[in-house]
Amino acid sequence: MKAVLSKEVGGPDTLVIEDAPMPECGKDQVLIEVKACGVNFPDSLIIQDMYQFKPPRPFSPGGEIAGFVKEVGEGVSHVKEGDRVLASIGNGGMAEYAVAAQHAVMPIPDGMPFEEAAAFLMTYGTSYYALKDRGDPKPGEKLLVLGAAGGVGIAAVELGKAMGLEVIAACSTQEKVDFCLSKGADKGLVYARDLDRVGQKAFSNDIKEVSGGGVDIIYDGVGGNYAEPSLRAMNWEGRFLVIGFPAGIPKLPLNLTLLKSCDVRGVFWGAAVARDPKAHAQNVAELFKLYSEGKIRPHISNTYPLEKSADAIQELMDRKAQGKVVVVV
Repeated sequence: MKAVLSKEVGGPDTLVIEDAPMPECGKDQVLIEVKACGVNFPDSLIIQDMYQFKPPRPFSPGGEIAGFVKEVGEGVSHVKEGDRVLASIGNGGMAEYAVAAQHAVMPIPDGMPFEEAAAFLMTYGTSYYALKDRGDPKPGEKLLVLGAAGGVGIAAVELGKAMGLEVIAACSTQEKVDFCLSKGADKGLVYARDLDRVGQKAFSNDIKEVSGGGVDIIYDGVGGNYAEPSLRAMNWEGRFLVIGFPAGIPKLPLNLTLLKSCDVRGVFWGAAVARDPKAHAQNVAELFKLYSEGKIRPHISNTYPLEKSADAIQELMDRKAQGKVVVVV
């Protein structure tokens, strides 16, 4: 089979496409003929050895896939050969075939295209777990989404609206803000690409102004110098959700949490799925219901063929994507 491989540490330019052995389907596993692979920020980290997990090389990036069940291993009963499924696999998805643990494989709704299925689980799963299980949202509260035009960001925008929150989308350009407004955000603001201390103070003031005094939930998928000014605009007993760090790992003055009696809450969706598969299955069922009701739908900004997978990852690293980028196999 053809596979995109990381054989050395580095950026997308170090990836190669080669013939690779067909993965074997073992007990409690499912072999999937991959039709589409969603591209996510961890794909850019894992090939640089900057992610939480470091698989042995050579390996293929790509943590979420959709396709047909090719084979099921012993102990698998909820899917069968020929079923249309999606799966979260960590890595290995940018290939013609991939193996997934049975608990990570789920049938997809009738009418859901493979491209949307491959762009669905990681972004909506992360954002739903973040907002529902870690954010304790209450209708009418104000949600600030940093990096709102990205994959998890735009999912948070849609889900926040579905939960009855007032959604404020913060992005690096007006074009991205306009995109978020078209997807349901109530308000938006543009932040500078690089924030010095003066810029941080201005950003915090902008958040307070657009929100009418402050926000109740912060969904931080950016990190860096954007975290502290956002926290300074937090309301009493607010919740700061730590999602990711494309702008760098921030350091927060903990006196701010005391002054606002607010929480900083980590969001590690992948680990949560492994620790509580039943809760994850319930969340996915609720997400599929929202999809069928038309309240959420993956926005795919670009698709690439398998041989252009490196370009797909680079687009994400350059922060050019609005929504999701998908590799079509």
